[in-house]
Amino acid sequence: MEQRNQTVMKLAQTALLAALCYVSFTFLQIKIPMPGGDATSIHIGNAFCVLGALLLGGWYGGLAGAVGMTIADIMDPIYIVGAPKTFVLKLCIGLIVGLVAHKVARINESSDKKYVVKWSVIACVAGLGFNVVADPLVGYFYKQYILGQPQQMAEVLAKWSTATTFVNAVISTILVAFLYNAVRPILLRSGLLVKQKQQKTA
Repeated sequence: MEQRNQTVMKLAQTALLAALCYVSFTFLQIKIPMPGGDATSIHIGNAFCVLGALLLGGWYGGLAGAVGMTIADIMDPIYIVGAPKTFVLKLCIGLIVGLVAHKVARINESSDKKYVVKWSVIACVAGLGFNVVADPLVGYFYKQYILGQPQQMAEVLAKWSTATTFVNAVISTILVAFLYNAVRPILLRSGLLVKQKQQKTA
């Protein structure tokens, strides 16, 4: 029964974070129009994907980001064609952050505030650093070979995407470092932070 309650709680929290990803991307973005009717943007949607991975684990956080931001893409006529790419990349961000935070550092088992702050930032940098490289690179091949966009146009978009993704990563890392380390103690005291399961070694 306890395991079932924890799963229900995680799913509810995942849905909330997916909604935050959607809202922050849809309504708080600065869209930069590009040639050919495309666009890139500065936004904080990734921050809630990373926050979810730190709070709930990689799969749940990644799923929150993937679902929330894919829905945001689908609802936007400019971004709709990139929705499949968004789903995969956001899921990967969550998995990487979760791997570093919970499998390597095991931050949910630590009560050392400095340790938790350090590793939450490292996990953010790992996940969002991956995205800085992967988003423009995957986007370039996706636009050119899947969507048939001209090479020159795909290159221009990739260059702009690299710049905006880097800015997004810096902003999101700062935001998440503050939010996670502010919210974590409150959730622990209220019993709303579900601890990650760790495999025992022989």
